[in-house]
Amino acid sequence: MSKMKKTRKPGGGRKKLKPEYDAGKNLKEQMDAAVALYNSEMSLQAIGEELGLNPIKVRKLLITAGVYESEVAEKVKNTFEEYRETQNYKEAILSTANILNLSKASVTSYLPYKKGVYFPSTEKEKISVGAERQRRYRVMKRWRVDPTEENFWGVVLAYAGIKFKTYSGLPFSYEIKKGKNGEYTKELWIDRREKSKSLAWSSIVLALGNIKEEVVDRPKALGDIRGVTYIYGMFYQFGLIDVPDKVKEKMGRPINRKK
Repeated sequence: MSKMKKTRKPGGGRKKLKPEYDAGKNLKEQMDAAVALYNSEMSLQAIGEELGLNPIKVRKLLITAGVYESEVAEKVKNTFEEYRETQNYKEAILSTANILNLSKASVTSYLPYKKGVYFPSTEKEKISVGAERQRRYRVMKRWRVDPTEENFWGVVLAYAGIKFKTYSGLPFSYEIKKGKNGEYTKELWIDRREKSKSLAWSSIVLALGNIKEEVVDRPKALGDIRGVTYIYGMFYQFGLIDVPDKVKEKMGRPINRKK
């Protein structure tokens, strides 16, 4: 007589060793903690010791959050993304490693974690918004400490896509496009009407040098410059200038405040 097969219970099968463990949640918590410590000016080594992590993993977490910046990280990111247009993930890693004379492990350590794998889709928007806010804070702080033209360009880049208002309260934003070489062009595209209009970087630099008073009564006080009405709105939101009280009612509160 043949043996009867046992009926499998619903939900049966091999149980997880740690059913309460959620890799995505755990990684997200580590990333948030690393960002908070990094913003308090702690080094990667110190953050690693505080969280019990390797400094390289700390850096990767910060890169994923969008708050860590370095020349090497930027070069790896740009090179990888260029190869990724025509190659799969592993091939792009290898090509990047070869062209930059780095190991595959080094290239991977400078790339963010794959958000589709590690983070729930419901958290994607939250991570993106938080990362952008932290990035804007850091570039603004860098420029205030070292007010060079290069650092101010970093500020302008970081605020692309942010909503501003003109002197009369009309909303606008801007974007900065990349050229064929992958570098950003020194030109802002103002998006306020159906057709975008360009704003030259040289005009912004000129207006920056024309700030004489803390309270700037009107856009023209920054100079007879093409597109100065938009520059005025940007400078106010950056916290570089103040405006008359009656104008604040139309322009709202600035994102940053002068200290």
